[in-house]
Amino acid sequence: MASTTMPTPPTAAIKPKQLVSPHGTRTDNYYWLNERENPQVLDYLKQENAYFDEKMAPVKGLEEKLFNEMKGRIKEQDESVPFRDNGYYYYTRYELGGEYPLYCRKAGNLQAPEEIMLNGNQMGQGKSYFAVGGYEVSDNNEVLAFGTDTVSRRLYTLRFKNLKTGQAYPEKIANTAGSAVWAADNKTVFYAKKDVTTLLPYQVYRHTLGTDPAQDVLVYEEKDNTFGVNIERSKSRRYVGITLHSSLSSEYRYLDASKPTGQFKVFLPREADHLYEVQDANGQFYIRTNWEAPNFRIMASPVTNTGKGQWEDVVPQRDDVFIEQMELFKDYLVLNEREEGLRQLRVINFKDEVGHTVDFRELAYTTFIGANPEFDTPLLRFTYTSFTTPSTTYDYNMATHKLALLKEQPVLGGFNKVDYVTERTFVKARDGKLIPVAIVYKKGFKKDGTAPVLQYAYGSYGLSMDPTFSAARLSLLNRGFAYVLCGIRGGQELGRQWFEDGRMLHKVNSFNDFIDCSQYLIKEKYTTPAKLFALGGSAGGLLMGAVVNMRPDLYKGVIAAVPFVDVVTTMSDASIPLTTGEYDQWGNPAEKKYYDYMLSYSPYDNVKAQKYPNMLVLTGLHDSQVQYFEPAKWVAKLRATKTDNHLLLMHTDMEAGHGGASGRFKALHDVARQYAFLFLLLGQKSAM
Repeated sequence: MASTTMPTPPTAAIKPKQLVSPHGTRTDNYYWLNERENPQVLDYLKQENAYFDEKMAPVKGLEEKLFNEMKGRIKEQDESVPFRDNGYYYYTRYELGGEYPLYCRKAGNLQAPEEIMLNGNQMGQGKSYFAVGGYEVSDNNEVLAFGTDTVSRRLYTLRFKNLKTGQAYPEKIANTAGSAVWAADNKTVFYAKKDVTTLLPYQVYRHTLGTDPAQDVLVYEEKDNTFGVNIERSKSRRYVGITLHSSLSSEYRYLDASKPTGQFKVFLPREADHLYEVQDANGQFYIRTNWEAPNFRIMASPVTNTGKGQWEDVVPQRDDVFIEQMELFKDYLVLNEREEGLRQLRVINFKDEVGHTVDFRELAYTTFIGANPEFDTPLLRFTYTSFTTPSTTYDYNMATHKLALLKEQPVLGGFNKVDYVTERTFVKARDGKLIPVAIVYKKGFKKDGTAPVLQYAYGSYGLSMDPTFSAARLSLLNRGFAYVLCGIRGGQELGRQWFEDGRMLHKVNSFNDFIDCSQYLIKEKYTTPAKLFALGGSAGGLLMGAVVNMRPDLYKGVIAAVPFVDVVTTMSDASIPLTTGEYDQWGNPAEKKYYDYMLSYSPYDNVKAQKYPNMLVLTGLHDSQVQYFEPAKWVAKLRATKTDNHLLLMHTDMEAGHGGASGRFKALHDVARQYAFLFLLLGQKSAM
């Protein structure tokens, strides 16, 4: 539904650049759009934003209505469920009208006076973007280390605050990963620094509180730029650990937290295709590992000898169950497992090695281990949610098997979960594989092909997409939409092999799976191509780009958020953030077989003269993961090539990055904008 003024879409200047590779030469007419500081580039992005505003003008009122509706479902004065750590109860809370949380604690019990450690509203005031990366309190509970980002590049400045006096320490440490890890002496911290170009954390420094950061000691530097660095304190508080990780390989180094100037020991040197993580309990190390166990197993080793020859099975590998996460307590091992595409919790008592699962009764749901910093406790904190159940926090007594409901996230505005229906099915892909699919809609939805459907998937990096509640999504469901979540290959919904079958030289399986799910929805009369919409972001934006090249006829409209669409060019440039760490996902185009395969599906390279669906492309100027110029180039090429008159809109947030706007209400504007686009295409300018 175009506006009557019919403005002319912006046109990006064509400036051909030859991209030469040993495996072929490509011509990129829009390569110049990567010049972030070029006034001509900024002018083009602003023109696209102005065009977006003009074309979306007919539903501007609806967009505002949707935003207010979504905001109206949020309990503005709200707080998280407190968790206990080292004698204090920690929680975050929101004030009326506040965009950012307050980070708080109480000593001893919940009736104690509140201490506000950080006030996000004050810290973020006057800033176009603000985020706290993480915070850690020293063992004596007196000093807070925290990181902040005001650009949305995920480069955090590390600060310190005396919680007894409220005074800030003078040092500011720039370009960190966002948080620090305390040693046991209450004055030494370890932190990871990022490469400001690639944004990869690659160095670990030791800092002494109150000293000049220029004197900080480099204790580890990762030379392999396919690996990232993470630093942590073990739950027992006995060790400081450095985890070095790539997609398919990892390494753990550890240091006695009471000896911060000592040398880190290597637990097990990295090996190709070996992922492992380490925790300690009761004088042993426990290892979650895929060594000879594709779906992972749990093993244990003595602290004195961590070689593989000393490892013993605690929970063996199972072909039908994927071990996703482990949590250790003094008396219990807790596993977050995935079976037939659904997460479950299994509790194993160390004393008798008897295990049991926590029972959940919904058809499609997800559950995950929450904040459990306490080691010697029978209580397991976990979160449960589904399409129809808001995020719900429980404490589960692992000894008595009693479940205590602590909080179900309130949803204002008359929400009643019984008004909505969830379905779960498996769709047969073209090669016979069964794709897990979850569907939600409001009662009264008719499967006669007349209803609109929004289909979502991701399918990369082994990240599984699970059914979760969204208060904002109610604005679609209440207006007749069904929402469909597809667990396509590339995630780990059905175990490690599901991930393997959707990466590298098998990536096209992800795209085929999504298309096959679309055809199922049409065949089963959930919708028709005239009312089927697709949504994906980041690597899910790559999915959108590939799908519209392959089967543009299946969709009325497609939303691609921060889409990774220029695969060959990006993966050929090691200076672009995160590129080198992703060779295990897409392949290294320096090798011909990967170059050719990427080129066969890269959305930007495969734009052709054909009809495309209506499209909305979203990006952020400061995006740290998918650079803004990928979607900008893609849109420019689509405009110059496609043969239809369908809407092609791009919106660039000139102040935000990969995660969109900061603040709980600002972020809702992004969602309202997307939903308004859908209703514009349906001709519903008011949409009730």
